[in-house]
Amino acid sequence: MKIMHIAGGGDRGGAKPHILSLCSQLKKNNELRLFSLRTGEFSDDAAACGIDTTTIYSGFVLRDYFRLVRYARKWKPDIVHCHGAKANIGGVFLKVFCGATIVTTVHSDYRLDYMHSFLRRNTIGRLNAAALRLFDYYVTVSDTFRRMLIGRGFSPLRIMTIYNGLDFSQKAPPVDKAEYLRAAGLDYHPGDVVLGIPARLNPVKDLPTLLEAFALAKKQNPHIKLLIGGDGEDKDKLVALAQQLGISDSVSFLGWVSDVPRFFAACDIDVLCSISESFPYSILEGIREGCAVITSDVGGMRKLISHGEDGYIFQPKDVETFTKYIVDLSLNEEKRRLFAKRLYDKASETYSLEGMARRQYEIYETICSKEERRRKNPRDGVLICGAYGRGNAGDEAILKAIIAAMRSIDPLMPLTVMTRKPQETEALHGVRAVYTFRFPAFLRCMRKTRLFINGGGSLIQDITSSRSLYFYLFTIWAARHLGCRVLMYGCGIGHVQHKRNRRLAARILNANAEIITLRDAVSKRELSEMGITRPDIRMAADPAMSLSPADEQEADEFFRLCGISEHGKYLCFSLRPWMDFDRFEIFAKAGDYAYDKYGMTTIFLPIELPKDLEPSRRAAQAMHSPHYILETGQDVGLTIALMKKMQAVCAMRLHALVFSAAAGVPFIATSYDIKVNGFMEYVGSSACCGLHSLTLEWLCNEIDAAISRSSRQAGEAVSAKLAALEKENARAAKELLA
Repeated sequence: MKIMHIAGGGDRGGAKPHILSLCSQLKKNNELRLFSLRTGEFSDDAAACGIDTTTIYSGFVLRDYFRLVRYARKWKPDIVHCHGAKANIGGVFLKVFCGATIVTTVHSDYRLDYMHSFLRRNTIGRLNAAALRLFDYYVTVSDTFRRMLIGRGFSPLRIMTIYNGLDFSQKAPPVDKAEYLRAAGLDYHPGDVVLGIPARLNPVKDLPTLLEAFALAKKQNPHIKLLIGGDGEDKDKLVALAQQLGISDSVSFLGWVSDVPRFFAACDIDVLCSISESFPYSILEGIREGCAVITSDVGGMRKLISHGEDGYIFQPKDVETFTKYIVDLSLNEEKRRLFAKRLYDKASETYSLEGMARRQYEIYETICSKEERRRKNPRDGVLICGAYGRGNAGDEAILKAIIAAMRSIDPLMPLTVMTRKPQETEALHGVRAVYTFRFPAFLRCMRKTRLFINGGGSLIQDITSSRSLYFYLFTIWAARHLGCRVLMYGCGIGHVQHKRNRRLAARILNANAEIITLRDAVSKRELSEMGITRPDIRMAADPAMSLSPADEQEADEFFRLCGISEHGKYLCFSLRPWMDFDRFEIFAKAGDYAYDKYGMTTIFLPIELPKDLEPSRRAAQAMHSPHYILETGQDVGLTIALMKKMQAVCAMRLHALVFSAAAGVPFIATSYDIKVNGFMEYVGSSACCGLHSLTLEWLCNEIDAAISRSSRQAGEAVSAKLAALEKENARAAKELLA
């Protein structure tokens, strides 16, 4: 592959080692050229690394860009990869004049890059922001920056993430720590603990927070020193602040540090206090030299560090917490060594240079495949329609399962979702999203996609309103007439009560739906009674049955954060408001019964927030035994993992029952709708009672039955059966996409 990298040439900080390390690895198996738009240290170091480097610098930037265009026309690269504002603007020139496929690595928040300079912020800063909108693809070095771009309207289909890598075999040679620190201007004595940070001295790095925390920590531990390596416009202010805080004799401003490994070899604790970062190289470099780490919660730090186990993370500008962590690590040498070793073992395995280069090459291959596919197939991808973006964990679980199934069929397939909250859906699932009722937008999508999925849930019903039924029928009709194949995926059908609506539904589905996969037998009867026979109707299961729980450790950590023992016995209630039903005290008394007889603590787990909180609170207020109300939001994996820790689940919500089935836990249904009865009938369970027939005696008897050993085994058998049936949904999609 012919790869053209463009860098501004003034890159220092974390961007420089990222670019040079990446190019050094990629050149081994590809034809790679690096173009630097400035002379100096960067281009010299690149050439010293054996990278084919060309410097283009005439003092007139427009002339340089057209020289770049001439090089690209002559060489014809497969990929043009840009780094930084100046390079990004040059990349747009190559796209316009050469038709190049351009990709940029987002190393920082482009809105903060020039926050210290009004002139540069409103010239090159604005040009860069505009240029970024014209790029074909984006590489972010942390999920935080990926979410940032999506939140600013960049397409998630064009954003890929790669974490920084480092060569952990290239450690600094032995350093005389005392000599190095004294040469740096610190009055070092054996036993002193040294904090170090190499950083640009500008507002984004927030060095005042570090100086203030250091000053407070020094009052509790006088044997700490601070080494600051870097230049920048804030240096004079920071020196003055250190004097004002009375810590000048314990702080050294080294200026720019070229030998970063040697710098960290002289330190004990690597600190970072930025308000914004991508994935800071300085943390990896400190880990490689055996430093413990305290960092602000930026970039991908939570991906790297398990707080309290191998490092400390604090919120940006939180001086008090930062101080506490400095004191704790500076006074505890054994903890420093333990944290440093754990982080080294983790980082050296996960964030290797080879892994970073391999991932980058995979990204290039993906980009080339997508571009080739786009040229050959003007109609491609899937449009998914359902009741998404309303805060209901059940509906979001369906969407997550459908997206996973589509990606298993074809990882490069473009996916678009109709949702009430497009930006949130894009950030959560990494798909393109359009507002559910924005007709022009989804009709345009239908003209371009191959498959339309009417996605799970009970969308074909008029219990809530006829309007929603008409809307979903219209989308099925429109998709078919605009050239899509139509699949109704893991559906519940009904109840459609009005005769006119039943006739309309039958006419639309018979004429336009090709395959309907169902999640229960009641839905099949409903289709038969409406006379819907032309589509290929197949029995399957709820799409959420394909989802996996989060790690048990994550569920345990969630319990600990909520003040709950991970080793207890628990009964779960998942309640919802429904019409005039108000006898929530029955659940309260059943929870007290389970506590008195079995020692089970009650957990209320709302599925749709904030809607389900009120009935949970009403039941909780009537209890005398211990209880908790947990909010997991839309984290379906965590919800299923929590369900696995229950002895039994009693639910009004259908998807609480589905999650229980996925977790293999016994469940009891208190039904408000035919879809709940249909699910329980489908799994062969009699533990179901209509809300208005519900009694405390019945519920207590079902709790007794649910916690028996045989019931637990039955729950696991149900889980296996439904998981096998659910695969029919993806088989149907694959058939229509063939």
